[in-house]
Amino acid sequence: METQTILTAKHPATWAFSRRLNQASQLPISQKFPSLISKTCIKCKRDEIRSNVPSKKMFILGLGYVSQFFAQELKNQGWDISGTCTSITKKKELEEKGFDTHVFDACHPEWKILDILSCYTHLLVSVPPIENVGDPVLQHQDHLRSRLLRGNLQWLCYLSSTSVYGDSKGAWVDEDFSPQPSKNVGKMRLSAEEGWLKLGHDLGISPYVFRLGGIYGPGRSAIDTLLKKRHLSDSQKRRGSRNFTSRVHVADICQALKASISADLHSEIYNVVDDDPAPRAEVFEFAQQLVNKRWPGLVTTNKSSIERTDPIGEEKRVLNARMKNELGVKLVHPSYRSGLQSIIHHMPDPVSL
Repeated sequence: METQTILTAKHPATWAFSRRLNQASQLPISQKFPSLISKTCIKCKRDEIRSNVPSKKMFILGLGYVSQFFAQELKNQGWDISGTCTSITKKKELEEKGFDTHVFDACHPEWKILDILSCYTHLLVSVPPIENVGDPVLQHQDHLRSRLLRGNLQWLCYLSSTSVYGDSKGAWVDEDFSPQPSKNVGKMRLSAEEGWLKLGHDLGISPYVFRLGGIYGPGRSAIDTLLKKRHLSDSQKRRGSRNFTSRVHVADICQALKASISADLHSEIYNVVDDDPAPRAEVFEFAQQLVNKRWPGLVTTNKSSIERTDPIGEEKRVLNARMKNELGVKLVHPSYRSGLQSIIHHMPDPVSL
């Protein structure tokens, strides 16, 4: 102590350095060692400290179809949004739409992308599992957990699929139904759900899983398929043989997500589907009626491509009562009929198609 007194008295610069060192010892690890996190992340923390108000910052792992709609709605409400994609080409497309985007290959990750996560208050995961890999991000859950533990995460939601339920022989299923997926995609989804729920619990927050039905909306619907005159894939034809397919319009997914951010919820898993599980052939028939009414003669469809055959695969009807009761969601499009009518109403004339 005596030596230290002499040094600091004779050398003011040394005394100032010692003072800063003592102050730094009281800081969290991210501020002691800023090289561990990105400069952007440090700026986020400083901005929050200065304003003394937690920022609304959403990070989206997987800026896909649903995520882009949701991100745009949040941006319109003043949120800071960033997300990931898997290629430079996709990054350029998303940046042209105004999204702050990072390229992230979960199989060969750059850790600095995950470092950024400690800046964000909300995390949406919209990354599908990969065959022989499972959830690609959860491969790195220890690294991910360490980043998030240093941050200020308040909300975590994983977008899953009703495929986890498997086959109920056409009976209605709710969130308490024991999932028994027979197909590998459903098994991987169920495993991913368990992983993200566990991660949320480890972080001390209440995580959510949204089990989505078949997603449709502007640019992604039976009407778009007909107008683009695309042939149905084999998997689409197989799905066409089902008696029941649960669907949900992207607008209703977005309102369920927004509700979960602000609501005081008691559950973790929610089915996000409409009220009308209908066969694919019925949906295409209605879509063709709408197209023919607006643009007579524009499209002629080979009906054999969407006709129903004997039912195969997993048959179930998915209930959405919990979403309505706990999230307070009143569906914008309770049936595919309302959804398709809205889509075609807002479409320009397809001159180039």
